[in-house]
Amino acid sequence: MSKQNVGVIGLAVMGKNLALNIADHGYSVVVYNRSREKTDSLLEEAKDKDVLASYSLEEFVDSIEKPRKIIMMVKAGKPVDDMIQQLLPLIEPGDLLMDGGNSNYNDTNRRSKMLEEKNIHYLGTGISGGEEGARTGPAIMPGGSPKAYKMMEKILTDISAKVGSDSCSTYIGKGGAGHFVKMVHNGIEYADMQLIVEAYSILKQTLGLTPPQFHEIFSEWNEGELNSYLIEITSDIFTKKDPETGNYLVDMIMDVAGQKGTGKWTGQISLELGVSTPTITTSVYERYISSLKEERVIANKILQGPGVKTLVNKENSVETIEAVRRALYASKIAAYAQGFSLMRAASIQYDWDLNLGDIAKIFRGGCIIRAQFLNRIMEAYDRKKDLLNLLLADYFKEIVSEYQEDWRKVVGLAISSGIPSPAFSSALAYYDSYRSSHLPMNLLQAQRDYFGAHTYMRVDKEGVFHTQW
Repeated sequence: MSKQNVGVIGLAVMGKNLALNIADHGYSVVVYNRSREKTDSLLEEAKDKDVLASYSLEEFVDSIEKPRKIIMMVKAGKPVDDMIQQLLPLIEPGDLLMDGGNSNYNDTNRRSKMLEEKNIHYLGTGISGGEEGARTGPAIMPGGSPKAYKMMEKILTDISAKVGSDSCSTYIGKGGAGHFVKMVHNGIEYADMQLIVEAYSILKQTLGLTPPQFHEIFSEWNEGELNSYLIEITSDIFTKKDPETGNYLVDMIMDVAGQKGTGKWTGQISLELGVSTPTITTSVYERYISSLKEERVIANKILQGPGVKTLVNKENSVETIEAVRRALYASKIAAYAQGFSLMRAASIQYDWDLNLGDIAKIFRGGCIIRAQFLNRIMEAYDRKKDLLNLLLADYFKEIVSEYQEDWRKVVGLAISSGIPSPAFSSALAYYDSYRSSHLPMNLLQAQRDYFGAHTYMRVDKEGVFHTQW
């Protein structure tokens, strides 16, 4: 009896769609899920494809051609470790396990080391694009040994999204590099989304715009520099009506945002690596504060904002909308600069040799942050592989210089009106801090030396100094 090319464990939304995507590309697939119901449901959907169901791990492993290639699409954390332990007695040296979930890259580093000692190949692979991407072509970020990648390269390349003739899958680096890059992708996604909602909030509260007007604005924005998946879906959101009330659905949704943790990890590792990612991190904080709905309702009745909210004259609405668009684009540049700086630092710290241009290239299709703008990032790293920060690239330097007056006006408008704009504000502060040749940390270091004898350096001579203040 012939064996299947690849196995997929875990048939929730991502696993199911990934299995169907693999089968669509001419590969034979065997699937396994703890719940028989999900397995049977997939079989019904895959009637015309070479998909085999298995109802035990033993049967599943035995159905795969050697060396076996097994993709685990299970919940991150302990479930991945548990699944590996269940598979180890059943697989053989030379086989490959791939974790396609949102695992923490530290866990992937640990698992890679443990499995390599047993001569089991391991790929920690970031997969972005949600349900639709998994089914029709995601962005794929595989990390592990080059040999492990070679075993899966053709499958991953075939099933990934395509931009022209370019595949949105490439080898990222050893160990947990793939999951690290996926984590940063998600951190950038948090920032991108927060910036968009702040643009919406500023325009809504100063111009009183309606969902149909927002649909027109975001549709127009999507035709230019801001062209992206997130701007496109935001435009669509403003057209949906609630069948129960007849109101626009966006106005009926509670202002409480959820999260799954990858944005938080990005903030945590940025602190560990000493890389400033204020726009990414504040976007996580804003989701936290949104969850305090009851507290915010109470605080709204007690805490005062500005006496008079700044309203924009209707005659100036076109100029205001354009200023917000420019501020959004400039802030987006700063947020991406933070994310790519974090990847650069991790590449040095962990000796991953990340190719940031290639990473920008695969982000252009399939994933949530896919955008026309990523072509500019790819070009920047193609011109200078060791670019210190995206803000220093000619295109981004010129755009931010041209747009910064409007950027500052919009942040000022939000602050004077009492409209929360933490992502816009932090992006601008990051830009101003990064371009400053002198920050007030001379005084801060003096304070540290005063109370803790932490020492300081001088501007006029080499060495480390301490003063009895």
